[in-house]
Amino acid sequence: MKPFSGNFTQQESLDESVVEAATAVLRSGRLHRYNSEPGELSKASELEQAYAAYQGARYCLACASGGYAMAIALRAAGLVQGETVLTNGFTLAPVPGAITAAGGKPLLVEITDDMVIDLEDLERKAKTSGARFLLLSNMRGHLADMEHLEEIVRKHDLILIEDCAHTMGASWKGKKSGNFGLAGCYSTQTYKHLNSGEGGLLTSDDPDFMARAIILSGSYMLYERHGAAPAADVFERIRLKTPNMSGRMDNLRAAILLPQLARLEDSIDRWNERYRAVENQLRGAAGIVLRNRPDEERYVGSSIQFSLPGISPYGAEAFVAATKALGVELKWFGAENPVGFTSNHHSWRYVEQQALPETDRILSGLFDMRLPLTFSVEDCRHIGAIIAHCAADYETAPSTAS
Repeated sequence: MKPFSGNFTQQESLDESVVEAATAVLRSGRLHRYNSEPGELSKASELEQAYAAYQGARYCLACASGGYAMAIALRAAGLVQGETVLTNGFTLAPVPGAITAAGGKPLLVEITDDMVIDLEDLERKAKTSGARFLLLSNMRGHLADMEHLEEIVRKHDLILIEDCAHTMGASWKGKKSGNFGLAGCYSTQTYKHLNSGEGGLLTSDDPDFMARAIILSGSYMLYERHGAAPAADVFERIRLKTPNMSGRMDNLRAAILLPQLARLEDSIDRWNERYRAVENQLRGAAGIVLRNRPDEERYVGSSIQFSLPGISPYGAEAFVAATKALGVELKWFGAENPVGFTSNHHSWRYVEQQALPETDRILSGLFDMRLPLTFSVEDCRHIGAIIAHCAADYETAPSTAS
């Protein structure tokens, strides 16, 4: 099998329109989010307007990171110190981290073999815990049955905040991810769908919630300079009762995101073409199980996940090593210790340890791979063939380490 030589952490270079936008801000010297001329919208405000229009939301706040967006969303929604917040047992560390940073206590919910939150376990824990909040992680771009989830949210009077770091541009039956509850939180970190190095976005249709979030983000009472914010009278009700916790995005990052947002739909089409190229190689390969994407879901295939059910820890490590030897970098969610951006709930020691037997079973055989747009479709076919080739041998690995 011919090795693959691509770089799994190299994103597409930013084109001249992005470079020119950044250069214009740098030459102006007006990098701060409120440093604008009279009557001029700052780049941060322009981005908020543009993303609100793209998302179909009334309001948008550009933030310093996706994690910050989640934390202030919880605070703006009324989370109090020590309060329980329901969230997926399968997510990345910034999600329980945001809950903890906002003063909450994560209560982890099992997932299903489709890598989405287990709605039966969610309903059970919503009922027994009395939790008011659900921070739903659309982990690795997989959407649950959002209509059923909305029914549970209504039945138990939950405040739903969506972590859409991996589902920017995705939808369920035509309704965009992030529009199913009080707020949607997005990331513009380098490995997400828009790239500002680090950054985030927060959207909502609720004026009181967004006014609190804007003041929390460090408005210095300059909220009238926002481009996608509630009316001034909304701020008057809450402006002196809400602390200032600076974390709104600066003009430089906003400027480089605007041209990328204009091309996001094209990027989604390109990611999905690459996703399908890998998927076609893996479907039917020995031992590999893929999630069937439901017809109701419009996904963004910027990464791909698959399972090798029943694989031993030794076999999983050997499989990852075999693909790496052929140039393909996989992450395994069953690993005992965090590796790079990948971790599981056992390593979140700031969270009370919880029994999640189904989640543990699923993660023990779950593998993950980025699909950067620097790869061609043919590259992705090659990568898929390497994974399928290596998977054919995994059952022959010893069940325990020697």
